[in-house]
Order: sequence, then C-alpha cells, then structure tokens
Amino acid sequence: MVTDPSSRRVELFVRSLSPAPARSPVDDHLRRLRALAADGSVADLSVDVWGREVGLSTTAARTDAGVHVLDRVAAFRAWAERRDVSLDLFFETRAVGAGLTGEPHTALVLPVCCLAEYDDDGLVHVAPYATETAVHSVSDRIRALERESEGTERRDGRDTARAGAEPRADAPRPVGTVAESVATTEERSPDPADDGPPAVGR
Repeated sequence: MVTDPSSRRVELFVRSLSPAPARSPVDDHLRRLRALAADGSVADLSVDVWGREVGLSTTAARTDAGVHVLDRVAAFRAWAERRDVSLDLFFETRAVGAGLTGEPHTALVLPVCCLAEYDDDGLVHVAPYATETAVHSVSDRIRALERESEGTERRDGRDTARAGAEPRADAPRPVGTVAESVATTEERSPDPADDGPPAVGR
C-alpha cells in the first residue's frame, strides 16, 4: 500500500546548521522541505543535528545522544535490508586517530545529511541509498516528494516526462559515472559547516 505523502512525517539529519562560507546542499534541502511542510504536502518536518561521527569504542556511544543516533542508524539499515538496497556508501565505520581523545577509536562516520520518512506504521523511506545500478540522493527523494505533491513537473515551465526530454539533474545517478561520484561526494564529504558541532562520542 502506497502511503499518501501528506500523511508522512519527515526528519532531516544533518551534521551542522552553522553558517557556512559556501552554500551547503543542506540549505537547499531545508528550503524545499519547509515548502512541502508549509503547503501540507508532508505532515511534519523536524531537523536533527547529529554531528560528523559517533565514537563506537568510547563510553560516549552509550550516552543519550549516542544511543539516539545509533538507534536511528540501526532502523535505517533494517529498512535498507528489507528493500534490498545499501547504505554502506554513506555510513562508514573506520578507525580514527588519537585526536582530542588522546587515543585512537572506532567511529561510525555519518553522512552530511540523511532524510527519513515515517507514517503511522513507522519508517517507510530513507535517503541517501544505493542499488546495484544507481545512487539515490536526498535531493532525488525530495524531488520525488515534490513531484507527488505537484502531480506534474513544473520546473522551468516544462514537463520533463515528455518524450525526448533531458534527464533531470537530480535523477538517480548510475553507479560508476561521474554524476554518481558527485552525488556520493555531496552526501559523504565534509560539510562546509563542519567546524560547528562536535562529533558524538569523541
């Protein structure tokens, strides 16, 4: 059964909301999601700042903040497994140098942004994710919600679904292409505003 987007709650997870020298993709995501919430296309929008990483081998991973993030990620991975898609490109476990803690530790590195959608039955969608053939970004998913809300593509006054139309700039990127590399980098790379909140579990 397909859920009416207007009944969904959406949650955007970001590394930082601090002002950045350059425009961050997060700014555009927030603008578009707020527009959807304002016109009732989604039932509710919340934003959760989760930092750059969660230290898995530190006591901070057992704090309320650490548990909150890890519980969310576990739910996202369960969703991905049910859908036979992968989140591995965007949630990486890696060894981290001594840094401020004075000792190396293992950390879960979080994406720059992540979008989760919920209905009355729980989690129904997560972005970004990857299939064997394409990467589906946060921007892709927001655009899908916009299209569902609008019924037709109205950007630039054109219906891009017509025969011979150019592919949308925010369409899923085939794996192994330059476009896929750009999309993946946007989700994984250090946010320009990363000098803001510290990581969870450092």
